[in-house]
Amino acid sequence: MGTLPLLAHPDHPPLAVTGVEAAIIGLTEHWLRVRWRVEGAAQVLLPPFAGIGRADGLWRETCFELFLKAPDAVGYTELNLSPSERWAAYDFTSYRAGMAPRPMPRDPDSVSRAGRNMLIFDGSMPLAGLPPLPWQLGISAVIEEAGGHKSYWALAHPPGQADFHHPACFAARLAAPGNP
Repeated sequence: MGTLPLLAHPDHPPLAVTGVEAAIIGLTEHWLRVRWRVEGAAQVLLPPFAGIGRADGLWRETCFELFLKAPDAVGYTELNLSPSERWAAYDFTSYRAGMAPRPMPRDPDSVSRAGRNMLIFDGSMPLAGLPPLPWQLGISAVIEEAGGHKSYWALAHPPGQADFHHPACFAARLAAPGNP
């Protein structure tokens, strides 16, 4: 799977950010690694370092998200990764219903690297804590810029309000290693 461009939700355009893209940069028997790249990031606000640990409400600030489900499944898994190094993982039994914390065998790792006008965010998740492959995949980001302005980025958006949980956002597929 190559680099995937994310689209800003039309009702929440960015101020200075000119693009967001994501890529699966590693999939082994133990880890899934995803990279988000934010262009025009000079005004992006990053939450302060909080140390590795589980936390709710990460989407209220700059946050990078991954949604996974088996093809044709109703239930899905949501992962949130913050530049603060906090993370969250939830299972849903159906669209926005039956939410429960997803057990993880160890904490996901993340690292942010910011340049003058670019931000790279890498997240590594233990594969043992994720549903079995193959997946329908949603990759998204909430980007907060100066003044608290937020833009919402995803592979695809449904009509209406920004909603990363919507089935339209599960726009990519990822097979198990060695499978087409």
